[in-house]
Amino acid sequence: MELPGGVVVWAITHHDTLQQLLTDPRVGKNPQLWDTFRQGLLPKGWPLLNFVTVPGMTTADGDDHRRLRGLVSQAFTPRRVSALQPGIERLTEQLLDGVALLDGEFDLREHFAYPLPMQVIGTLLGLPPKQQDELHELSDTLVSSSATPEAAVAAQTGLFALLAALVEAKRVEPGDDLTTDLIAAREDEDRLSEQELVGTLLLMLVAGHETTLNLITNAVRALLAHPEQLRQVLDGTYSWAAVVEETLRYDSPVGQFPLRYASEDIEVGGAGGVVIRRGEAMLASYGAVGRDGAHYPDADRFDLSRQPARHLSLGHGPHFCLGSGLARLEAETALRGLFERFPELRAADGPGPEPIASFVSNSVRELRVRVR
Repeated sequence: MELPGGVVVWAITHHDTLQQLLTDPRVGKNPQLWDTFRQGLLPKGWPLLNFVTVPGMTTADGDDHRRLRGLVSQAFTPRRVSALQPGIERLTEQLLDGVALLDGEFDLREHFAYPLPMQVIGTLLGLPPKQQDELHELSDTLVSSSATPEAAVAAQTGLFALLAALVEAKRVEPGDDLTTDLIAAREDEDRLSEQELVGTLLLMLVAGHETTLNLITNAVRALLAHPEQLRQVLDGTYSWAAVVEETLRYDSPVGQFPLRYASEDIEVGGAGGVVIRRGEAMLASYGAVGRDGAHYPDADRFDLSRQPARHLSLGHGPHFCLGSGLARLEAETALRGLFERFPELRAADGPGPEPIASFVSNSVRELRVRVR
């Protein structure tokens, strides 16, 4: 398929093929494996360039990836995530108090699905509240496939500058936050380099709120479109965890994630299949994979009875999402609180919502609802 700027890559759209490639040692994340990048053929200001070049776990392989993930894991522990639960519950209630004051129709994405994960990741990273909206706007531009080259470069520059300033502030005045812990993280006397530190913070910022924002939005959309299943959740037939897992499969918050590269020729699909040549790039199409009818019976149906609801939307193999536990905790808490407070929530009348113009972020620009 052709990405913006005329960049041609392979799109991996079948579940079993993607699952295989995500653990194939011939598939790497280092952009030096990609002929187009190595030969300097990417157009100036290419909107997805940051996903390819940002220093950190998402562009590292082998021992380098294990080193970076090990350092980050020292700070991003299950204990820290568990300790966030009371705060997430309080924040959910505060946001719902605000929603209750809104008159009639409102955008649930703006007033609930966005501020919850943004404030959680902001607290986790030690971001000043006044910077969170600015970082969100820059992050939106970063994942947009329709941004101009100038806007994409400006967003990347702005994000790196803000996060570098955060690192400097935490060196001067450490706090009880993930940024401070990452600065101090050690493994065999090894530290994250300055570029790796800022790149890791960028990854956590974008992944820590954009994906959860989409997950909450997409789950609410699915439940409002399937009121009979919503009733079964409210009466205890299905759990909120089941809602989250089926949403991840049915309407993945990440549509596609760039990029992976073949370090040698790889035959895909057996006899009659194709060969991905050494130096070619691959796009993990999580949104398509979740609708693969060869793997999921009646794949286009939102169905909470799927047990177990296995999916690849949080990755697979060595690059499995490090923040998956936090994303699940936030989404379950948000959905439970929302529908317990407003069981009669319904979609507003009018045309359907407009999708986000992004290869990466998969959701809608707004979700207008009404509380009766």
